[in-house]
Amino acid sequence: MQTDWRLAVDIGGTFTDVVLLDAASGRVVVDKTLTTPSAPLVGVRTGVTQLLAKAGVAPSDITAPIVHATTLVTNALIEGKTGRAGLVTTEGFGDTLLIRDEHRYDMYDLQIEFPAPPIPRDLTFELAERTGADGAVLVEPSTAALTELADALRSAEVESVAICLLNSYVNPTNEIAVAAHLRRELGVPVCISAEISPQIREYPRMVTTACNAATMPVIGPYLDELQKWLSAEGFGGSVLMMLSNGGVVSADDAARGPIRLVESGPAAGALAGSWFATRLGESRLLCFDMGGTTAKACLIDDGEPELTTTFEVARAYRFKKGSGFPVSVPSVDLVEIGAGGGSLANVDQFGLLKVGPESAGADPGPASYAQGGTTPAVTDADVLLGLLDPNAFLGGDMPLDAGLADEAMARVADGLGLSVTDTAAGVHEVVNQNMAAAARMHGVEMGVDLRGVTLIAFGGAGPVHACGVADLLESDRVIFPVNASVLSAFGTLVSPVRIDLARSLPRLLSDIDPAERDALLDELRDEGRRVLLAAGVPADQVVFRYGVDARYAGQGNEITVWVGEGQQWPASDDEVTAAFEAEYERIYGMAIPDVPVEAVTWRLSALATSTVVEPDTSLAPAVGAPTPISRRTMVFDRGQPGLETAVYRRADLGAGAHFDGPAVVEERETTSVIRPGWSVTVSDDGSLIAQRTTTPSVAT
Repeated sequence: MQTDWRLAVDIGGTFTDVVLLDAASGRVVVDKTLTTPSAPLVGVRTGVTQLLAKAGVAPSDITAPIVHATTLVTNALIEGKTGRAGLVTTEGFGDTLLIRDEHRYDMYDLQIEFPAPPIPRDLTFELAERTGADGAVLVEPSTAALTELADALRSAEVESVAICLLNSYVNPTNEIAVAAHLRRELGVPVCISAEISPQIREYPRMVTTACNAATMPVIGPYLDELQKWLSAEGFGGSVLMMLSNGGVVSADDAARGPIRLVESGPAAGALAGSWFATRLGESRLLCFDMGGTTAKACLIDDGEPELTTTFEVARAYRFKKGSGFPVSVPSVDLVEIGAGGGSLANVDQFGLLKVGPESAGADPGPASYAQGGTTPAVTDADVLLGLLDPNAFLGGDMPLDAGLADEAMARVADGLGLSVTDTAAGVHEVVNQNMAAAARMHGVEMGVDLRGVTLIAFGGAGPVHACGVADLLESDRVIFPVNASVLSAFGTLVSPVRIDLARSLPRLLSDIDPAERDALLDELRDEGRRVLLAAGVPADQVVFRYGVDARYAGQGNEITVWVGEGQQWPASDDEVTAAFEAEYERIYGMAIPDVPVEAVTWRLSALATSTVVEPDTSLAPAVGAPTPISRRTMVFDRGQPGLETAVYRRADLGAGAHFDGPAVVEERETTSVIRPGWSVTVSDDGSLIAQRTTTPSVAT
């Protein structure tokens, strides 16, 4: 049989996941290896090489595009490990990144903290130029000023440059001229706000552009190195990068706009959840993705994740909106917290147990990794509770040291005056509470009561903790899909090629000149078509969807409404008004009569329907009751004795197999923990469907 191999890679904070899918036969092969933060390509090479050897596939057999998700951009911004970027702005506006929007996310905190700007003040340069709010160029930058600017940037030894001039979203002429000069003189990557975020509001536009420039020296060399290695190895496919909005674009476009990758990995997981929701007929599903460094929650409603037009990254406080960088990039709407297998446990100044957000990551990792870590992590707690078999971690390829986990946990236990086992159970409980609280807040912000919503658990640690989180959320059903540990990487294979573009043109609907609007949309369509063609999409398969950020005249904030698709703007003013008022009433419970509607920002999504890929997940029917491969004592609740628990091998479970908890289902890349009071049935596609049979034993 002819094969059609597809390769996907997802770099996480702790592990790098790789997936091979033969689109012809549906065969799926997966692997997982430790991420190498200082040199991410090392981990990618290791994972891909191991995977190809396992599958018996040569690099030349892979001719389809290789799809890649990554946390490199997010981690660089959070950790401040970005490139040395310079910022060019209009004379008199050099302090914008420091002034921010003057909003205090906690008005009573006298020691309020904000993240340091992505580009410091001493690398911010002002230029004598001016564009009016109507788009008229009032002052062009002089040749002498541009020469002086280039000399100053060269002396500062910048690795990239962000250009954000006043009112350039209306007319980018000055930005384009400055960028052309600096590219000639400096030979470093240059980005302009008119391409990265051509929208009103000076601070969000500038910080988005600055974050983009600061991460260009991080992602650009990595992608260049990756593509050279792939070419040298004989891979036939190009590289497509996963975006925050759930689409994919070419590596070259990703290198020019790395800020669009800021939620790349979590978006891939949300797309996988969406794929499963449609496949399993679930109208509403909560994606619960817990990896080694973070946990993510995303609600899938009517088969689709919600999208947001702004995303806040590098928050000083994770639950305080306004404490990070408000980047204006379309993103899957999700909540992410520092709760993963590597999240560290300690005793705070009040003598209370605290877990996360600090993480051991891949280096040194949890204490049980035996790589030098001395602070206990969630993985260490799960080993001590018996939930994880230290000799079966990664199929035995990476055995864990339970003795080191015990030593590390004992130090925290001494500070709490508890036993090691009760402390480990407390770590497990606290991290579950943290994740449930974050998911609950996500539901509140979306106006959704998550009680009773089915969870789909994935990520390396997600299946270990899913039933505990479901108990806290009063959810009665958890789905453990096939290959749950690498589901985000799989999600990239079912994601469409897509780019979301926007441009501000504030006008009352009644005052809009159709010719002016259509000229703006023509530019967006041309850019969207260029990006999709660069990613290999045939021109006749490009689809355009249209939206608009609108508000009642006189208001300060907008809501986004989508109004249709086609090759031209598809809606009349009355239709836009009706769509806006319906959405406004849904959000706020009322509409405001007799107030005109103002369109502020015009949006366009250019996308192509993804090639349908169907993994072969058909299972042979189960014959009789499943047989455990072993039993071991596990502790599920603090202060409770351990329970003898059956351990099943996932590969042994046939369709229709049924068993009751407590139980554990092991596979190479993860472990599914079924708490007492739950039962499991194996579906035809291999998913474990866990159903709660008793009232949860934990406080809700």
